Amino acid sequence: MPRDIPVGNGSLLITFDSKYQIRDIYFPYVGKENHTLGHPSRMGVWVDGEFSWIGSEWQLTLNYKKDCLVTEVAAMNNKLKIELQMYDVVDFYLNIFVKKIIIRNLLGKDREVRLFFNHDFHIYENEIGDTAYYDPDTMAIIHYKSQRYFLINCCDPNKCGVDHFATGIKELHGAEGTWKDAEDGLLSGNPISQGSVDSTLGINIHVKANSETVAHYWIAAGMNYHEVVNLNKTIWNKTPEEIMERTENYWKLWVNKENFNFHDMPDKYISLFKKSLLIIRSQIDNKGAIIAANDSDIVQFGRDTYSYMWPRDGALVAYALIKSGYIDTAKNFFQFCADVISKEGYLLHKYNPDRSFASSWHPWYKDAKKSLPIQEDGIALVLWALWHHYAVFKDIEFVKSLYRKLIINAAEFMLKFRDKETGLPLESYDLWEERYGVHTFTVSAVIAGLQAAGNFANIFGETGYGKMYHDAAGKIKEALIAYFYNKDTGRFARMGKRTAAGYDLDMTVDASLSGIVAFDVFDPDQPMVVSTMNTIKETLWVKTHVGGIARYTNDYYHQVVFDPVNVPGNPWIVCTVWLAEYEIMRSKNLNELNKALTLLDWVIEKSLASGVLAEQIHPYTNEPISVSPLTWSHSAYVTAVLKYMKKREELSVCEKCGSSLYKIYRCLP
Repeated sequence: MPRDIPVGNGSLLITFDSKYQIRDIYFPYVGKENHTLGHPSRMGVWVDGEFSWIGSEWQLTLNYKKDCLVTEVAAMNNKLKIELQMYDVVDFYLNIFVKKIIIRNLLGKDREVRLFFNHDFHIYENEIGDTAYYDPDTMAIIHYKSQRYFLINCCDPNKCGVDHFATGIKELHGAEGTWKDAEDGLLSGNPISQGSVDSTLGINIHVKANSETVAHYWIAAGMNYHEVVNLNKTIWNKTPEEIMERTENYWKLWVNKENFNFHDMPDKYISLFKKSLLIIRSQIDNKGAIIAANDSDIVQFGRDTYSYMWPRDGALVAYALIKSGYIDTAKNFFQFCADVISKEGYLLHKYNPDRSFASSWHPWYKDAKKSLPIQEDGIALVLWALWHHYAVFKDIEFVKSLYRKLIINAAEFMLKFRDKETGLPLESYDLWEERYGVHTFTVSAVIAGLQAAGNFANIFGETGYGKMYHDAAGKIKEALIAYFYNKDTGRFARMGKRTAAGYDLDMTVDASLSGIVAFDVFDPDQPMVVSTMNTIKETLWVKTHVGGIARYTNDYYHQVVFDPVNVPGNPWIVCTVWLAEYEIMRSKNLNELNKALTLLDWVIEKSLASGVLAEQIHPYTNEPISVSPLTWSHSAYVTAVLKYMKKREELSVCEKCGSSLYKIYRCLP
């Protein structure tokens, strides 16, 4: 189930599903320690003897307020004659989640409305040894274990503190939890429970006939009791409204900090561009880890998550942020990479946000010998993105601190990690993490990474290194053509396996072949590029009403149907945007350029109402598949819009003076 409206501040991340249930609470890292493990925490309403948990019985609209990470949720229950308008936010600075609830009474009589909030914590990602109790000093419920505390409280229009509560056992001996206790409109008042526990609290609100009343609810997260109590005091002193207002103002400033010239682009493109930037930021930890996704439902597929920092995904997201003007977020990512890179110069498969090595299925031992469990494209693209960071911001002091440890270290590894005979990179795992070999995408990334390293070496006056890295990049490019361009088919191979005579080529059509132009390795108008990209478009377009580009022919990941001709795989946002980027790069006039927008239209159509983009789309129903949001999907869209704006500037030339009719604030190469 997708996460429709995540909100966070880089330390505390809260996600909601389509039923408006809290599903994930990450703290103190974005992506590490999901204190719910995906179990839903519910909100319910009791009125006139009737009870309903917000979900299927309610008409829901889940969105964000304009230009900010503040949700805007409408919930209507015709049976209860109750309408709720709700706003959720995580304070931009403090680890406080706040919900504002406007309760509208749609009947012509005064009524008592009781709001209930259930909390299904699994602190430290397990249910063993948790404690939930009512704290009389704060009039709140507190869940804790060791150094993780969560204080939950609320206010009605007249006072702060809960009106009734219950703590109890769950997931043991058939116990479902205290949420069942709420369904009669009353709670037991049990003040403490220990072990596998949950809690529910309630507040009673008087709402006049055909009128509305406001209430607030919050969760404060901290390392100890005193920390969450102080956060609770801050909310009382500042008021929940001030917390929400200041955070809304912060995000509006953040997303509008650059003066982009969107030309005459329709609002729908601009809206998703800004929403994508905000959603990207919600998935990034303050200490530098750019997390792939934080939708814990993916656990059901492989008993693992996407809540890790992949160097490749991170580099591509960092690139989008760099070109959008966000220097500090990108700097934190590059510092992360410098901190975790090995002394030999390679980055491993993926990392936890605390910089520890994450779970991996890449073996250290393969074919009866030691094998590095790496995806070399991730190493190379970090340098590629870092060069663009320098090109935009000219942050020489920062780059100087990374020059030896990250840039030269990684470049020397890429220089040595090559086949002595062919000059191509040695075998590693592909970007899809499915195949071991030499991959056209990886080779393209290595060329771009070595070119970036050569550029850095030259600006630091080490021209010997600069020439060596540039020469190596040129030779690898020549080898890519010599060994991986298939003249019979007129296109590049997806990958090759080393043989005594050269390489046994895998000619499966794969969208990742877009890497030959995405990193400026080849000119988009070269015939070998045109034929490769045309084959992608013709072969991988999903031939249902849904459309979109699949990863490759007969993609098995979350496969819906075996029909390689019509449905080569589920359409991916990233793969479809790659084609849009290529069409933008090739455009020779404004008519051609605007045709590329149809592919961005496809992306907008596949987004949720909130703007959230999934990894994949169901080829028949348009429903999101796999994780949602996928940070990479949003960064790909941002990058494509930026490239569109730059190309439009280039093509909009004054006939008299030859100058551009537009001026874009920040340029792409």
